[in-house]
Amino acid sequence: MSKTMIEVSDVSMQFQMNSDRIMSLKEFVTTALRGKLNYERFTALDHVSFTVKKGETLGLIGRNGAGKSTMLKVISGILKPTQGSVICRGNVVPMLELGSGFDMDLTGRENIFLNGAILGYSEEFLDTKYDEIVEFSELGAFIETPIRNYSSGMLARLAFSIATVVKPEILIVDEILSVGDAQFQEKSKKRMLELMGGGTTVLFVSHSIKQVQEMCSHVIWLENGGVKMQGNACEVCAAYDGTG
Repeated sequence: MSKTMIEVSDVSMQFQMNSDRIMSLKEFVTTALRGKLNYERFTALDHVSFTVKKGETLGLIGRNGAGKSTMLKVISGILKPTQGSVICRGNVVPMLELGSGFDMDLTGRENIFLNGAILGYSEEFLDTKYDEIVEFSELGAFIETPIRNYSSGMLARLAFSIATVVKPEILIVDEILSVGDAQFQEKSKKRMLELMGGGTTVLFVSHSIKQVQEMCSHVIWLENGGVKMQGNACEVCAAYDGTG
């Protein structure tokens, strides 16, 4: 029987949002000092539970604001849930906000070592993989340029190349395959399929239902922070599209 790699148990995530229409910092401070600030609780995730087995690719779909990105951040350990628990059995490589581990003043080369260290790779390991990362990213001479000069597509290529240079046990991907030109998207998809074929467990969010159907075995449809439907990718995607 396949090992369970991710276990999400009754996870809820609430945020406090200021409901006052405060237009300036001065107004905020004076209102806060008087103890008159009003907050509304916003529920981003509402009692969500699911498991992901080793080697499985799970897709998360839903409209904007359904809770997909919040769920990925909770699983990545970026956010702590208000209620419930998440257990990940294996090293997690999150590819969420592209370039979030990058320093815009450093070159691409320097960021390979910085971002690689954040992902837990040693300098010696990155030395051995450096040429492979640069080749896959297709950045060429731009690797010696400060990345503040990069386009979003170039940043995406560099982030993807670093994150997938080894086979992570759990890979968390948010819309990464929709960035960059068509040829790089195809190359990224091929690399993802190789990782999946090698036993990597993948959590995948994309607005492209076609991409989710192609890449995923199981799908969870989130709506208003809760699970609307989960199961076979084709069935859930068809219901989401209104054709099921």
